Amino acid sequence: MASVNSDEWRAICDKFNNAQNLTEVESRNDPENDPFRSKYKARELLREIYCSLKSFEADEGEEESGGESGEQRPTEQPVDGQREDGQGISGDSPAGMRAAKLGAVEYYLGVNHVDTEELSAGQEHLMNCMKLLERCRVSSENVSLFIHVRNQLGILWAGRDETEMAQGFLETAESIYQRYMKEDGSPPTDMTEYFTSEENLLTHQERTKRFELAYTHTMYYLAQVYKNLGETERAATYCHSTLQRQLQLNQFSPMEWALNAATLSQYYITKGRYMEGRHCLSAATVISGLAGEVPSEAATESERREHLRQKRAEIARCWIKYCLNLLQDSKKLLEDNIGELDTDRQDELKRARRREEEEEEKGRKSALLFGSEDTFDSIASLEEKVWLCAKEYFQMDGYVTDHIEILQDHSSLFRALAFFEEDLERRCKMHKRRVDMLEPICNDLNSQYYLLIRRQLMFELAETYSEMMDLKLTLANRQADTQSLDNHTIKKFNSLCSASAKYFQMFLDSLCSPEGKFPDVLEEEVLRPALVARFRVARLHSRLISSVPPVQLENLNRSLENYKYVVQYCEAHPEAAAAAETELELSKEMVGLLPLKINRLKARMAANN
Repeated sequence: MASVNSDEWRAICDKFNNAQNLTEVESRNDPENDPFRSKYKARELLREIYCSLKSFEADEGEEESGGESGEQRPTEQPVDGQREDGQGISGDSPAGMRAAKLGAVEYYLGVNHVDTEELSAGQEHLMNCMKLLERCRVSSENVSLFIHVRNQLGILWAGRDETEMAQGFLETAESIYQRYMKEDGSPPTDMTEYFTSEENLLTHQERTKRFELAYTHTMYYLAQVYKNLGETERAATYCHSTLQRQLQLNQFSPMEWALNAATLSQYYITKGRYMEGRHCLSAATVISGLAGEVPSEAATESERREHLRQKRAEIARCWIKYCLNLLQDSKKLLEDNIGELDTDRQDELKRARRREEEEEEKGRKSALLFGSEDTFDSIASLEEKVWLCAKEYFQMDGYVTDHIEILQDHSSLFRALAFFEEDLERRCKMHKRRVDMLEPICNDLNSQYYLLIRRQLMFELAETYSEMMDLKLTLANRQADTQSLDNHTIKKFNSLCSASAKYFQMFLDSLCSPEGKFPDVLEEEVLRPALVARFRVARLHSRLISSVPPVQLENLNRSLENYKYVVQYCEAHPEAAAAAETELELSKEMVGLLPLKINRLKARMAANN
């Protein structure tokens, strides 16, 4: 500004620096009963700067510019600020620089009002900034301001749940950045430099870093917008790019970054994109390890350490989910029509993977890699391992529900892994590991406070013992020279069969009233489990092996009683039939067959007496 002498301009620069210091430093120490004290002081300084700039402009005979007061609901055009006709004020002209400086003050006033929860006033100042820039072409002198003001308006409208409005501003900011980088690309002037003396201007490297960080914020906010619009794949892409850029710029909070990467991994896992999911988890684990090196003012040392341990344990839980989903999805691909491993299909998929996916995966991975020079090797190394330390933090003492959920996931891992194990002895041992994990917890839990969790554990233990029983019988039949089983095998089989029936019955007993009465009508959430449990108890009692006729009779009668319950309940409540169609069909069949078997047994018993 030609008419401004050096002393006046230095005074303006000093005011601006004081306003920045009040906003970014002093405000952290404001008292609770006056939380915006420093920001109000900063606002007054910014207003004084604005008045000074306007008076200089008036002295030069410039036409007054700026926005109208009052609430404004703008609409953003896709290429706003990038005039296709080449018209408009050049950004580096005196008029262009005056508009940029006034616009910057309006921007900082806007942010100040938003920070002090005066959103309408904040919007007004931000829109005044937009109006000042409308006259200008995008250039290295103003492009940073073009993007920052749209970022802030995007945040403001997103906070009002006006997602599409926010989307318009942020997508325009994105297009301005992309076009500028394509057509110019030089390190642009930072907004703080409008009020900086010549000797204190930023280096090109620092200008580039700040500009790239502003665009990183654009991408971060767009990721939130797309998520809220239900565009999950697009949101994931923007989130991934944001995380990449934060690492490259070394501008991130380690634990926040790690948790965002871990969350992103869960999206990839649900989409079957395990390579990306594993890479995100590896990066999350490595970066979370840096968190301890960053001092925190908010807590004592012991509280901070505890917080970090908890967050790292939460990331470790994501590793469990990764492994579990990977095994379960693989099982779906490879099981045959009776639920066993189809080895031919397995070999076929291996060949197809080598032929078709190698190049595709290589290309996908090169576009997705996280890391800076300091972290890249660590992340790549960890991808070859699986990090499972969640249980160490989430102990029963203090984290009952979390601890049990982790144990259940661990059990599910063994169950999924057992599918791929062709050695039946080893498969049986995997199921035994599941029992060893879950049984002590199930028996120790207080039914009053943890009834639903106990029911889950009872049902899983019942199913696990049943799987072990079937495996033991299959093994015995393979090894026996004749159809007869030895006493040791029979004893083991009956023990597993009884244990399964016991836990199914415990589940059913948990549905009873305090007086021990089974409900006449089953609640919807327990309808299928209860009918399945009755069916399984019936089946297990019919499979118990005994050479003593009265014991055989007792087992068959208990079996018939439970089969009848399934049939009679579905007859009394026809809507229940859909919940257990297969079990109902087989129960009807057994209700017809078992009485004949029972009568034959009774006849033999009578003949022998």
